[in-house]
Parts: sequence; structure tokens; C-alpha cells
Amino acid sequence: MRGGSSRGPFFRSEDLPTDPAERDSVLTSILGSPHPLQVDGIGGGHPLTSKAGIVSVSHDAGVDLYFTFAQMTPDTDLVQTSANCGNMLAAVVPFAIESGLLTPSDDHTTAVVKSVNTGLISKITVCTPEAEPGGERYVAYSGDARIDGVPGTGSRIDIRFVDTAGSVAKSMIPSGNLIDEITLDSGHVVETTLIDNGQPLVLIRAADLGRTGYETVEDLSGDEDLKRQLEDIRLKAGRLMGLGDVTEQSFPKMTLIAAPVEGGTICTRSFIPHRVHESIGVLAALTVATAARLPGTVAATAAAADSADVSSPDAEGTQTLTIEHPSGGFDVALECDSAGNITGAGITRTARLLMSGDFYLHG
Repeated sequence: MRGGSSRGPFFRSEDLPTDPAERDSVLTSILGSPHPLQVDGIGGGHPLTSKAGIVSVSHDAGVDLYFTFAQMTPDTDLVQTSANCGNMLAAVVPFAIESGLLTPSDDHTTAVVKSVNTGLISKITVCTPEAEPGGERYVAYSGDARIDGVPGTGSRIDIRFVDTAGSVAKSMIPSGNLIDEITLDSGHVVETTLIDNGQPLVLIRAADLGRTGYETVEDLSGDEDLKRQLEDIRLKAGRLMGLGDVTEQSFPKMTLIAAPVEGGTICTRSFIPHRVHESIGVLAALTVATAARLPGTVAATAAAADSADVSSPDAEGTQTLTIEHPSGGFDVALECDSAGNITGAGITRTARLLMSGDFYLHG
């Protein structure tokens, strides 16, 4: 299934081995890792298409479905299940309906999903009309919702997140500082904001590393000096965030920020963490938006000059912030209480069933 701007196979948990090592062996075989093109599997040779979703019926009160997200890469046989993926999350309820784990009963079906990786709770609503009056309901994938980074349009899938602070790290600001100075091996000192409101991120002003923040994906992909600097910062930031040695981890993600240029709130260039993202992840966008609303962060400094969205961070109600990225913009609706605290967040995605069938494992 495609979920948002990501893609990967989905499974009912009962159809996979219960032993984690055996399960991971099956997943890497199906994706075709390790191989740069994943030519012997169904991966797409990129982290965004090297993902998998595992879904089951929940036994928790107030929760309908469990979702385990598995991140793989083309060049290793590692399977990571310690972080979230908001894009693949968009395909969970459609998959659950398609596979018989959930039965729709109205024109719109809402399910509460618990991400097993981190405990993230979300309410997901999909369109489930009747095939004919009084007939069986189905997941509608066609619609007029458009998300940047995905061609065409689809039926909107609304996701509302609750209590996303400290998804992997111990808290939203795990170091306790809105700005942490990190000294590179070269001796250069950069200001960073280390934040986790759904996704552990390291935010850095692009200008502090001698870049504009408006470079193309191709230019950044070929900038080996920049990537070395970012990895140096990432490893040091991981310890400051209480994440330990993150050498083999897919987090924290690295995000260069700059003032917006297309009427949005802030401009971003994301690394996940070593490949350049053609857009930005769902939970990364949520975390950047959160940082933009927190006075004193590097994101607030970059956003304040050109964006009215963050001019009143104490305003009650819902504020929509647009996170600019190489493929366009990502709208995040932040819900705030009278003290300006973020109490929830909503985003819109699309998803699509691409195929179903059998995969033949080695041996």
C-alpha cells in the first residue's frame, strides 16, 4: 500500500512469525534488502519505499487497532521498529478494512490506532461509502485531496494525533534546552534545537552550515561535506537527547531550516537521516511546526520574520502552519489551549491499495 508519500507491504500480525528475528528475516526477504536496488524483492531502492506495516485487532480499551511500523533500508539487513511513521499510518485503517480486521458501518469510518513502536495514539477517519444503496461498504481511494510529493489526487484521510510529546526521547525537549550548541569535530559550533513531538529531530539553520536551505534534493544529495557535518552533529545530538549511540538508528532525523519563500511558515530540507527527503515526513512536519511555535528555538527565529502563523503563539484554538519542503508544502493543524500549549494536531493524507497476493520467500 501507499501511505502518504511512503510505500510498503502491509501484513496482519497473525500472518508473520511471532519470533522477532524470524519476522525480520521475512521482512528483509520481501523487501529485497540488503541490495541498493532491492532487485530481489519489492522495495524501491529508497528508505521511503523500504517500509512495512503490521496490523492487528487491539485488546486495549478505547483502541481499535495495533500498528507496528518497520523501517528498512536498501543497503542493510536491519529492521527498526523503534520509531513512528505518520505516512504509513495513513494506510492502517484502509488495510484493516481490506483485510477483514475492521468492518465499516457508516459513510466515514473512524478507528483509534495505537502505534506499538512508541505508544502513539491517533484517530484516523477514512471514507467508506456503500457500493450501492444498502450494499457492502468499501474504502474509497478516489477523491480530490492532493498532497505534495504524491502524483494525482485521492480520498482524504484525516489523522488526529494526541499526546505526541516525547515519542522516542524522554520528553518534547529532551535536553531541557531550547537551543543546544554542538561543536563539530572541525571545531565549528552550531546552534541546534533538539525536539521530539512525534519524531526526534535536530533542527539547524541552514545558514549556520553555509547553505541557503533552498537547495535542490539533487544538490544536497551530492554534498558529501554537508552530510559528514550532519552525521557528526547527529551522533552528538543523539546523546544529548538521551538516545545513546544512534549510529545504527534511523533517528534523530536532521532538518535544515530557513525562512519561508512560498508563503508558508518555514522552509525545510530533511535528511532521513542520511538520504535527502523529497518532501518531509508527517511527524517530522508536526515536530517542525511545534518548534516554530516555541519562542526561543532556531525554528521560531527562522519562521518569525516572514510568517504570521506564529506571531501569536499563545493564541487559543487551531493554527494551521505550512511547512515548506522540496516538493511543496505540508499543512499541520495545531490545537492549542488558552496558555498556548499544544493539545493535539491534525493532518490530511491519502493512501491507496496497490496490490495483494503472495510473495515467495527464499528456500
